[in-house]
Order: sequence, then structure tokens, then C-alpha cells
Amino acid sequence: MGLVFDNNIPIYIQLLEYMKIYLISGVFKCGEKLPSVREFATSFKVNPNTMQKALSELESMKLIYTERTNGKYVTNDKKLIEKLKDEYAMTLAKSYFEGMKKIGLGKADSIKYIERIDK
Repeated sequence: MGLVFDNNIPIYIQLLEYMKIYLISGVFKCGEKLPSVREFATSFKVNPNTMQKALSELESMKLIYTERTNGKYVTNDKKLIEKLKDEYAMTLAKSYFEGMKKIGLGKADSIKYIERIDK
């Protein structure tokens, strides 16, 4: 899972974003036990303290939880995951349409480009 990090954004914030994507895309499923902090840190090639900070943020967002002595797990709250997915998708869509607007294309023309993808 080695990632390329942006030096202008704290690594734990970037890890948090990657982890959110893994959760909403189903890489990690509801109720699934997560790898240990050390395993994550090794696979992402980051300091365990940095990884722990990202995981703590996920826990404060109720996306994961800790069972004492058993490790960390993905929330069983499917509605929370779907809400996060919807918010993320809206952010991506808004960004796309804002970019298209900058080059002089309206929503209808922008949609035509989307429809041309994978043809």
C-alpha cells in the first residue's frame, strides 16, 4: 500500500483521507477487524505514531472503534459509511463541474464529457 504523500499536507491527514476511501469503497468492510497500527504503518511506510493519529481521527468520527485487547474494527453503521460516501462523491462532482466551468463549459456540456468516458 505504499503511498505518495504531498509534502504540503500533514501525513496523518493524508492517511485519514486514504483510510476514508478504503472504508467507503469497501476495501475494509463494516465490522471487519483492521490490521494493527504497526502493520498499517509498515504497509504505508509511515511512523506508527503518525498512523495512530490518523486512526484516532477515524475513531473520533465513529468510523472505526477499538475493542480492548482485540484491536480496531470498522463501524457496523452502514448508514454512516453511506453518508460519508455520498459526501465524498458530492465533493468530487462539485470539483469536476467547477473545473469545467473554469474552461467555459456548463453543466450540460460537462455531462457530455462524462458520457464519452469508456466509449
